[in-house]
Order: sequence, then structure tokens, then C-alpha cells
Amino acid sequence: MTSDPGHRAPDRLGLRDVPIRARLLVGGLLLAALSAAVVGFAVPVRLAPDDALPPWARFGIAVAVFGTAQLARLRFRAVAGMVSITWGEAALIVSLYLAPAGWLPAAALVGTALTWGLLSLLADRRSVVDLVRIVATATTATAAAVVVTTALGEPFLAPPTPALALALLAGAATYLLTSVVLSMLALTLRHGTTVAPPLLAALRGKLLMFVGNVVVGLLVIALIRLDPRWLLLLPPPCWLLQQTYRHRLRAEEERRTWRMFAETTGTLNQLDERGVATAAVTGALALFRAELVDVHVARSDGRWRRYRGDVGGQVTERECDPPEPAPATGHELARTLAVGTTRVGELRIRFAGSTGPSDSEQDAFTAFADALAAALHDAATHRELRRVTARSSYDAVHDPLTGLVNRAALLARGDETLRQLAHGHPVALLLLDVNHFKEVNDTLGHGAGDDLLQLTANRLGALVRPGDLLGRLGGDEFALLTTALPVVDHGSAPMASALRRARDIVERLAAPAEVAGVRMSTEVSVGVVVAGAGTADLAELLRRADIAMYQAKKGGGSVAPYDSSRDGASTDQLTLLAELREALAVDDQLQLALQPAVDLATGAPTGVEALVRWLHPRRGLLTPADFIGPVEHSEQLGAFTRYVLDKALAIAAGWARDGLDVPISVNISARSLLDPRLPAEIAEALRRHDVPPRRLVLEITETVVMSELEVVDEVLGALRAMGVQIAVDDFGTGFSSLTFLTRVPVDEVKVDRSFVIRMADSPEAAAIVRTTVGLAHELGLRVVAEGVETAEQRIALAELGCTAAQGYHFFKPMSADKISAVLGSLLDNATANVFPLRADGAS
Repeated sequence: MTSDPGHRAPDRLGLRDVPIRARLLVGGLLLAALSAAVVGFAVPVRLAPDDALPPWARFGIAVAVFGTAQLARLRFRAVAGMVSITWGEAALIVSLYLAPAGWLPAAALVGTALTWGLLSLLADRRSVVDLVRIVATATTATAAAVVVTTALGEPFLAPPTPALALALLAGAATYLLTSVVLSMLALTLRHGTTVAPPLLAALRGKLLMFVGNVVVGLLVIALIRLDPRWLLLLPPPCWLLQQTYRHRLRAEEERRTWRMFAETTGTLNQLDERGVATAAVTGALALFRAELVDVHVARSDGRWRRYRGDVGGQVTERECDPPEPAPATGHELARTLAVGTTRVGELRIRFAGSTGPSDSEQDAFTAFADALAAALHDAATHRELRRVTARSSYDAVHDPLTGLVNRAALLARGDETLRQLAHGHPVALLLLDVNHFKEVNDTLGHGAGDDLLQLTANRLGALVRPGDLLGRLGGDEFALLTTALPVVDHGSAPMASALRRARDIVERLAAPAEVAGVRMSTEVSVGVVVAGAGTADLAELLRRADIAMYQAKKGGGSVAPYDSSRDGASTDQLTLLAELREALAVDDQLQLALQPAVDLATGAPTGVEALVRWLHPRRGLLTPADFIGPVEHSEQLGAFTRYVLDKALAIAAGWARDGLDVPISVNISARSLLDPRLPAEIAEALRRHDVPPRRLVLEITETVVMSELEVVDEVLGALRAMGVQIAVDDFGTGFSSLTFLTRVPVDEVKVDRSFVIRMADSPEAAAIVRTTVGLAHELGLRVVAEGVETAEQRIALAELGCTAAQGYHFFKPMSADKISAVLGSLLDNATANVFPLRADGAS
């Protein structure tokens, strides 16, 4: 087996395109071949005295046999050129029988050199380096085969036996493998890339021919032994066998070509030019086993780009001039790529060696070029479609005059930003309106008005910070959503920061600038609204900011904050109440978080406060501060109160089943005590859940107790008569904290957390706590301190005689499925020390 790496314009010796490592290999092979030839002749040979042929005749026959075997070649294209498959194995077997084994390397050298030299002169035009490599490879493979064969037997004029056949078969196999390995190594060194796949494919194609060669070689030996005249009948069968080989090889090649054609054209199905062109280059290199592939692509703007790949597999690209007409050479194909009358590019491939493409290769090239043209046209169409779509998408969300996002995009992106923030994180919306904009339009024209808007937009854009969202609402209104506000306990800090930002923007925009040849200062009015993320959507924030902006205009100032007292109708509250109606109809949105109160002396639980939370599907987790206000002023207060009481009593009933005798506290709104039906509804709920009235504690505020409405006294009296306990929440914050206890009988007072927190630092706060505890003891009431967060606070309260406390120091609010275990653990580890309640009717 031999191969032709070829090159377009070699020098006389063919050394110009041959790397040094490949030259060294060729030199080594030549040295090995010459050495084998010389050593083979040096081995003594004993010919029979009565031998019918003289020595020179036997050597000449071996030379002729090797030369003839090289003439009967089959060729197919590989990456490095044309690969030739010969009858070398048959020639080896015949020569081993007809001539001494030591002479065969020299016979192979002479016969192969004469044949390939003649072929090069008449057809292939091979370089000297190629001829030397081919001859040296054949000679070296012959020498290796001779060594293996003679090690197993002596075939020269030996009678045919099974042992001799096996020895000849081993020699033929050695010849085949040696020539394949040496060819693979030479081509790898020359091209810097592996050519194993095509050579292995050639080896698979040669297997059938190898078997035939061995059979023909053994048959020739048998016929010579029988009668040499039988050899006259051998050429026709050998010719038929050669045609069979050629047909099989061609069929395999065509199947491979069209199978790879389908795979390669499939890879062209991409949506971008680079992907299509790169797939075309790599696919053409493999499909046509080409030396070089160029894909020139015509751009819609008139520019051209070239994608090139070589046998190394690397694909490069660069801008280029329009391709010149392809030269008329026998080893290059070129085709203009067009769809209809639209030229989209050009495809060129160059084959290795001087052998041009076959008819089937030209057909495949034409089909491949047409597929590539369609793929490039589709990619260009898709690129243009993407550009138009991107422009349309951009225009749909941007203001065409200023390039800022428009109102619809601002609303959508703003809501998305709010959803990504933690619930309650402060955000500010600044609504800016350009003052005297109409006068600019009327005086200087609409072009000047557009210039003023663009100037304002550019200046605002320069003031944008990370996390801000700036947009034009239309007309002369701009909006800026900012999330970079301080997150501190002081509630006024975010608004103060937002107002500072608004005043800074007003000052920056007021810098004089020339508009339509007139130097002017841009004055704006800014409305500022601050809210917690999750409490209102951007549309509601814009509505509030609009109210604030008109307040700024009306008040004559440049900046005004949103004032809810000036907001006659809050759509957010209306939306919230509508959503509450839906929440009351399901069982998974309004949930109770439970926080135990602990006896400071024993550690036993004295009660559990039920704190309602709203797990809103859109706004996230809402605390009572987010929704209780609107609920208390709506018609849904009654339904909401009944819902929370029902959930709390269901939890308390579960405790009873677990043997836990702990009261549960529920906050009652002031408006709920104005409903005379409340006691009956609570009595029905207690009966339904089978909970004793004493285990329900209703927490009310001092303002409720100080009410002089008769209905409040009646409702509280009825609840007391039922046995329901009453607690006063936020004690100490009212106007008459110490006197109202004598008016309405209660069971528990809860010291407001503000006094507990400041107790260590404020003598006034400590005095209020001390007085409250003393008064409660005198009246026989429980005292629960709220908001205990440190051990120091707990110790101080215990020293003051406070009955119980609750807060993060003991337990955070927890879900109903966790509270039972906590209560059970507290009861197991402490002796109950529930402070005795004041007897009913006591004063």
C-alpha cells in the first residue's frame, strides 16, 4: 500500500514542502532498504546444479513480478492525496518460491523503482522524495516479510505443504502491516495530523484483496509445480478479480461519500453565518478529503468574509476582498453559491496531489455547494430577522426620542425589581415634571422642546446609580426608581435620603444650557414616595408620586414627599382588601405565628400569643403592620376576626388533646368591641372547638378601655361573664395608663416593648415598669413584659417582680406544628406558676 501526499508546485526534488522530521524518516527508510538489499545478497545461496534457470534469470523474474504487482494498482483519495492498493502480497509469495529469499529486498527495490519511476513520468509527476519513500517502504516491508517467512520455513522451490502455506501467509501479513504502518507514520510526520482513519479504512478495503492476493500467489506456485503452461490461463481470472476489487472499493467509497454527505449537510442546519461556514469547511475537508477548503461569504453590507480550513483541522476567518475567478487547475473545484439571483458566497476546495476529482466527487461537490448556499441564505435571512426583531423589541420598550425605557417597560421592569427585593426593603420613586415645557414648545418650537427633553434625559442618565431604573413616562414626565436607600430602624431615614437625592437632581438639572440658541435653566418639580417592597406595585407608587409632584407644583417648591392624608383614595388599599377577601376563602394564606410567654420564676409557659401573618402569593410575607390598618376600616373586619379566632381556638383544642393546659391570646380590634354580636360569636366558637373560656385571652388596647361608649362596656362585660380573660396590650402608652384599670376589670397587663428596651438606660422607663408591676400586684393581675431580647432585661424584670415575659430572648414566633413540643418541654421542666386571676366581680 502506498500513498501520495502531493503538493501544488513542488520543486524538482520535492523537499520544499516536506518537514525535516519527514525527511529524516525518508532518509532512514532509504538506508534501511539499501541495507536490506545489500545484506540479502551477502547471504550465501546454494542453487541446485541442475537448476533450469540461471541466477540472473531468477532475480530478473522477481524484479518483473514486483514491478508488475505495482502496475496493477487500485487508487482512492485520502486526506494526504491518492492512496494506492497493489498486488504486492501476491508478488511476494511468488517471488519467495522462485528466488532465494535474500535476493527479494533488492528485487523489490529495483522492480518498485522502475515501475513507479515510469508511472511518475507518464502520469503522476511525483517528486523524487515521494518516489524514494514509496520504493523504500516497499523494500523495507519486503525485508520484514522475508525475515518472518524464512523463520517459519524455506519457501524457495519447496513443495507445497500446509506448513509452507502458513509461512507464506505470515510473510504476506507482515508485508501488509509493515507497509501500512510506515505509510501512516510518513504521512503523519509530513502533515502534522493523524491520517489513521483513512488508512485504516484503506486497510479494511484491502482485506478482501489481501485474501485474494494470498490465494493467487499460492495458486501460481501450485500451477508452476504442476505445469508452468497452466499460467497462460491465469491472466483472465486475475483481470476479473481486479475488476471485482475495483468495483467493491468504488462502491465502498461512494457509500462513504454519500453517508458523510448526509451527515455534513445536516451540520449546516444552523442559524448563524459563522456556524454554517465553519461546519461547511470542516465537513468539506472530511467529505472530499481535501487539502484546503475556502468558504467566501457575501454580507448584506457588501463586505466579504473568508473561512479557511486545511488538513490540520483549524478554521480561520478574516475580512477579504470579493474572490477572483478560480484558476482552471485539475485538482481544484470552485462554485459560486447563489439562491435564485442572490449571490451569497463561493466555495473552493483543493485536492492533494495532481489527481483531479472523479465524476462522483464533482457531483457531490455540486450538491454540497447548493446545500451550503441555502444554509448561508437562511442564516443571512435569520440574521436580518433577528436584527429587525431586536429593533422592534427595543422600540417596544424604549422612548424613541430619549432612548429611555417607556412607561410600559418601566412598569414591568419596576415590578420585577420590587419582586426581587426582600419584603419591606425601602424603595423610592421620584416623579419629575419639567416646568414651563409648554412655553418652550410655544415659543421656540417643538424641535426645541425635543432638544430640552433629550438634554434632561442625558443629564438624568448621568445621575443614575447602580440599582436605579430611569424612564420617560411621556410628555415632559420622567420617573426614577431607586432601591439604594438606608435600611435602618429609624422610619424616616429612607424618606430623608430620597428627598436629598431629589434635591440634588433638581440642582444638577438646573445648570444652564443652550437650547435652540437660547441659554436657559431646566427647572423640574419632583414628587417623592417611599414604600417597602411588596407593599405596593409600581403603578400604585406612580399614582402616589403623581400626587406628591402636584403638591410640589402647588406649594411653589421643587420637591415634595407623598402625604397619605392628601390621598383621598388609595387603590393599593382597595386591591389589598380585594385580595384579603380571597385569602379568607382559602386555608393557606393567613397563618398564625405563636410566641410563648414564660414565667420568670419557674420557666413554665403562662400563655401563648397568636400573631397573624399573611403569606401573600404576590407580595410575599406581610406582617400586621402591612394590612391591619386597612382591614380595621373595612367591612371585612368581622370576617377577619372570626377567621383568626377560629384558627387560634383550633390550635388550643389541639393542645388540650395533648394534655397542655395553656391559654392562647388573640388581639381584638377596637372596632370589633363595637359589635354587640361579638360575645355570642366567641361563645359559639368556644363551643364548636370545645375550648374552656378561661383558656382564651383577648388582648385590647388602652384606647379601647378608655372609650366611654356604652356598647364597649356591654361587650366587655359579656365576655368577662363568659369567663374569657381580658388583657391590655401596649400598656403604658395611653393617656391614663394607671387609672383605667379600676374602670374595666382585666386579667393581665402587657408592658410595652419600648419601656422594656429602654429600661436599663432610661430611669423614666424603669419607673414606669416598676410602677406597673406594683399596681398589678395590688390588683391581682398578671404582668407580661413584651420584647425581652437580652438576659440583662430578664434579670431586671425578675428583680422588679414582673410575673412573665415574652420576646426573642425566650422564643421567636413559631408555627403551630412546632409550638406543642416547646410547650410540653417547658411544662416538663418547670412547676406551673400561673398567677391567680382576680375573681369575677372584684373591683
